[in-house]
Amino acid sequence: MAAAVFQETKKMDSIKYKNNQSEVEFAECDCCGLTEECTPAYIARVREKFEGRWLCGLCSEAVKDETVRSEEDITINEALDRHMKFCEQFKSSSPPANPAEDLISAMKHLLLRTLDSPRKNGSSPTSFARSKSCFSTLSNGEVKSQV
Repeated sequence: MAAAVFQETKKMDSIKYKNNQSEVEFAECDCCGLTEECTPAYIARVREKFEGRWLCGLCSEAVKDETVRSEEDITINEALDRHMKFCEQFKSSSPPANPAEDLISAMKHLLLRTLDSPRKNGSSPTSFARSKSCFSTLSNGEVKSQV
């Protein structure tokens, strides 16, 4: 019984069906393994862009980001190879011992990376410091607002 269910699941890769007059296929991302429902035309466009490989939307954006963030000019194929290597390392890693601390650390790293990344228009990162207090102060028994 379990073998029959497994074989049915494996067949999903090749299932095609009509949905509101458009044909839809399941496509599996060559990087992360995510499966998405897409039209054959969309699948063909993505494969053309990524040299025959199909990427989900998230991995596609990550590859584009890799080309922009790279210090030297790299091709889409080089960025794709870097991202695929990252995905392989991620899939082979074991779950963290303390997921809450790892999430906090990852968010801190992401925030610091965002604040430190160069801006395209050359502006400095937004400052989180207040220029004035939103609280009133007491001076000589009177209330003065600093706003």
